[in-house]
Amino acid sequence: MRYLRRVGWLSGLAVLLATGCTIGPPPGSPIPPAAEVLPGDGRVFTYGYTVDEVLQNPEVSHKVRDLFGADWTPASQGGGQVSSGARAYFGRGRLLLMVRIGGVDYIALTGCAPAACNTHRVLLLIRDGGSQLLARLDEGGFAHYYGYGSKDVTPHTAPLVVDSGLRALWRGGSPYPGMS
Repeated sequence: MRYLRRVGWLSGLAVLLATGCTIGPPPGSPIPPAAEVLPGDGRVFTYGYTVDEVLQNPEVSHKVRDLFGADWTPASQGGGQVSSGARAYFGRGRLLLMVRIGGVDYIALTGCAPAACNTHRVLLLIRDGGSQLLARLDEGGFAHYYGYGSKDVTPHTAPLVVDSGLRALWRGGSPYPGMS
């Protein structure tokens, strides 16, 4: 009898905790756009077949450097806030993929700093046509977000879009470095 009361009490507590975890976001909070990994097609290789080729492509190389700004260069060499510089995060580049986020197609480049792949990762999204670039750089527990291009890129929209793309890559079993 005692056992049944204990089980009943624990079951009730579990139900209360589970319903408490489903509280919605505050009114007016932005909703992350839906995202999915697309089957590969020729567009994924528009700027190159490897991460290095894309970063050296004349159509996008200057945009990537402008995207990261001072963070492209290591802080020790007069760069921005990223200690090793954003360029180092592409040291171990992975596959190129196509991702659709909120109805817009992006080429997704992933990479990591070779000495710290589990904690120092990057996701770069290049909008189909190359007019807009978005990125997330994970620096050992700190996430830095970047946006380049259209006026639609704001400090609030870039994280929503990039994080939606990142979740789609995780769900699709992506080769995002350090993640399963």
